[in-house]
Amino acid sequence: MDRLAGRVRRARRWGRAAALTLVLGVTALVVPQSAVQPTDVSLVKIRHAQGVATGGEDVVWILAVGSDARPGQAMTRARGDALQLVGINTRTGAATAIGVPRDSWVSIPGDGREKINSALYFAGPRGMAGAMRNLVGIEPDYVMVTRFPFFEDMVDDIGGITVTNPRRFSDPNLKKEGFRKGRIRLGGYDAMAFSRIRYNLSGGDFDRSANQQRTLRGIHARIRSQADRPGFIERGVMTVMAHTDTNASPAELFEIAQAVAQVDPRRITTCVVQGRIGFVGAASVVFPDVAQARRLGREARRDATLRGC
Repeated sequence: MDRLAGRVRRARRWGRAAALTLVLGVTALVVPQSAVQPTDVSLVKIRHAQGVATGGEDVVWILAVGSDARPGQAMTRARGDALQLVGINTRTGAATAIGVPRDSWVSIPGDGREKINSALYFAGPRGMAGAMRNLVGIEPDYVMVTRFPFFEDMVDDIGGITVTNPRRFSDPNLKKEGFRKGRIRLGGYDAMAFSRIRYNLSGGDFDRSANQQRTLRGIHARIRSQADRPGFIERGVMTVMAHTDTNASPAELFEIAQAVAQVDPRRITTCVVQGRIGFVGAASVVFPDVAQARRLGREARRDATLRGC
């Protein structure tokens, strides 16, 4: 009976995939690009990527970048404010996130050594992918860059998220009243502030990166709780597609959404690359622990699992 139920669920999933792929394909053909206005999300498929549902690698790697672009500035030529390398094992449902402090002093392909968040400014998403490869040893299959206002709208659209906050903290500019310790509910603006604040955090950029991972967990939990609702994933993919500039196919967008929804919350592991704070000239930077970063990359590359942090 369980085996039959599993076959039924798989058949329904493939039916939804086929139907949505058809709809997305038609949409891509008949909706003029100028009407879509893809300005809030950029999803770049890196050259070596084979896609999510291939028969080769089980793990798909997505580098999520929050762009610090100001109004009127190209978001893929601004500095990255949030950097999370996310791996999803499409076979086992395991997932991991490796967080990198934005001020990490690294080698950027073609531009020497700089803060890793400036890789987006100097060389766009592909440069950011190369900088992450140089540090962690994993080149992402996709680089996803978003503007923070779109991130806020997305969190609101899914009904808000819940996170577990290990400490009380505040920021006089982003969140004067602060966030209390414990399980808290976040709407779009609060999720953005929770992810960006490092003021009053004892670990500074390292703690901020960990908070970004807590936010990702909250988003995943909300998506997973709603994934079986008829039309939920389809509407989400259509909404994102309307705001996205991408060289990936509509079917790949759906496959990525399905992969996220099927991640087992019990099999999510996270870690932040550690390091020491220092100076290059007058600039405060983080000198990352490259040995630790490479160890995390080796551990997670095959099955999207981290054994220790």
